[in-house]
Amino acid sequence: MKVLILNCGSSSIKYKLYDDDQQLAEGLLEKIGTAQAQLNHTVARRKKLVSVHEILEHHAGVELILTVLVDPEKGVLASIEDIQAVGHRVVHGAESFSESTLITPEVVAKIEECIDIAPLHNPPNLAGIYAISQLLPRVPQVAVFDTAFHQTMPDKAFMYAIPYVFYARNHIRKYGFHGISHYYVSHEAAAMLGRTVDELKLITCHLGNGSSVTAVDHGRSVDTSMGFTPLEGLPMGTRCGDIDPAVPLYIMGKEELNLQQINALLNKHSGVLGISGISNDFRALQEESDKGDKRATLALEVFCYRLKKYIGSYIAAMNGVDAIVFTGGIGENSEVVREMVVKDMEFLGVELDADKNRAKKRGEAADISKPSSRIKVLVIPTNEELVIARDTRRIVAAN
Repeated sequence: MKVLILNCGSSSIKYKLYDDDQQLAEGLLEKIGTAQAQLNHTVARRKKLVSVHEILEHHAGVELILTVLVDPEKGVLASIEDIQAVGHRVVHGAESFSESTLITPEVVAKIEECIDIAPLHNPPNLAGIYAISQLLPRVPQVAVFDTAFHQTMPDKAFMYAIPYVFYARNHIRKYGFHGISHYYVSHEAAAMLGRTVDELKLITCHLGNGSSVTAVDHGRSVDTSMGFTPLEGLPMGTRCGDIDPAVPLYIMGKEELNLQQINALLNKHSGVLGISGISNDFRALQEESDKGDKRATLALEVFCYRLKKYIGSYIAAMNGVDAIVFTGGIGENSEVVREMVVKDMEFLGVELDADKNRAKKRGEAADISKPSSRIKVLVIPTNEELVIARDTRRIVAAN
């Protein structure tokens, strides 16, 4: 089954085309809303296509992607009718969706209801759904939710200690994100260990510009670091992560900031960028740290220390762990971060093999722990699009 995967952001569309598990093409359309939108389109064993277009909204962007996929020279499809299903990454499904689902008018209405708690993400996700509904009206669509995997968290893990009426009335609770990635790497970890996921306790660390860590107990998410929004949890590239809730109120009073300004401060100007004053890119921070920049070093130390604390707390919450999994751009590629995080955890049974950690190649999965390590340390590249493709095929075939 040929399945098109769309991940629509506010000004971009990422896409991949699969034939079963085989990837046929992928691409990224950036700067939507301008006359300088750039399409990067890649097909295996062919030269990468880069082109510039006037793309003012997502419908036109999806239309361009479909056109390129059937182009005689650039594409991989003989006809647009070869696309048998479309899978969409949808960031927020709130409590309405605990699993991927076939898109119907009722499902669209529920996703629209979630706009209030995901105003930056759900509208562009919906724009992709609307576009396919118009351009490929007979093709079934499936929504795969970033929050769904975490719907197995118990009440004690997702409830905030504020008046219960705010949960009952406004659904304010921890939701968690990156669920598609955490699901994928937890199952891949089980395969690497030669066991089934429902017999393991895992801690999965998705580390990128946005980062989160999840406790996966016998295949179920039982706690995760991100919360009502992706702002909670670890300090990230530009997000502050966990802080005293009184701090924003104090800053607003001292600096005379309004709600929009404090929201931008916490989401776009904080994290390792705020601490270092240099960059949200961990590669740049490492370079400056190696040169002796104290604030760059501090930013890395804060990030790794907070992650170490989350790992420790999740080991306690699950009464043990079989493996710690690193994924995402930083988790997969930063040997320094991995080493800093698991350093001095030998008493728990974590023994990192420094040589394996340094030798780990980009794009490969690896066990970087010593043979004697009771808790394995794994590095696994994530593949959220493959999860979406598989869920889409399964749901469409069942309907």
